[in-house]
Amino acid sequence: MYAVIRTGGKQYRVNQNDLLKIEKVTEAKGETIDFEVLAVGEGADLKVGTPLVVGAKVSGLIVRHARSRKILIGKFKRRKKYRCKNGHRQHFTEVRITSIVG
Repeated sequence: MYAVIRTGGKQYRVNQNDLLKIEKVTEAKGETIDFEVLAVGEGADLKVGTPLVVGAKVSGLIVRHARSRKILIGKFKRRKKYRCKNGHRQHFTEVRITSIVG
């Protein structure tokens, strides 16, 4: 059984015991978190919500908070002596999906 959840403005397809990187959340490491369920089931038993599935629940355990790899951003304008180099590291939360209830 799998579920489609929504968090941080993105949608993810998850199975039980999946390790998932999502946008940073405020809960602490070791706490459980519940997600909005858009679809749950498998094959012909798939239930799709409008927009959420009533009674469905997906829970996850927060494993860690971290930052992803650095992304370098470079800007350049020819003949103008303009060069700019910046970097960015996005914060994320790693979650292990513990249960899917349809």
